[in-house]
Amino acid sequence: MRARPTAQEPETAMAGYSSHKDDFLKRLRRVEGQIRGLQRMVEQDTYCIDVLTQVSAASRALQSFALQLLDEHIECCVRDAISEGGQEAGTKIREANRAIARLVRS
Repeated sequence: MRARPTAQEPETAMAGYSSHKDDFLKRLRRVEGQIRGLQRMVEQDTYCIDVLTQVSAASRALQSFALQLLDEHIECCVRDAISEGGQEAGTKIREANRAIARLVRS
């Protein structure tokens, strides 16, 4: 997901996680593997509680990924917007607050 370009930087805006992209992709591949493992468990008629245990682990892994991504967003995108000042700073803070609210509700 690309960061939204600002009026001053329509084509040069980068995602806040760009410097750690490989790490993020590695984590997502692990989550993807967990989901494939869940599919195999269901195909093999694995006991319900064992499947639910793995669902919980996959959910925690995805939530951990989301929190790390949020941290990157705040450390990069929000911090940069605040240092530049202006309306963009308020926009980035509101955007981060909405993302936090969505994560809390999930």
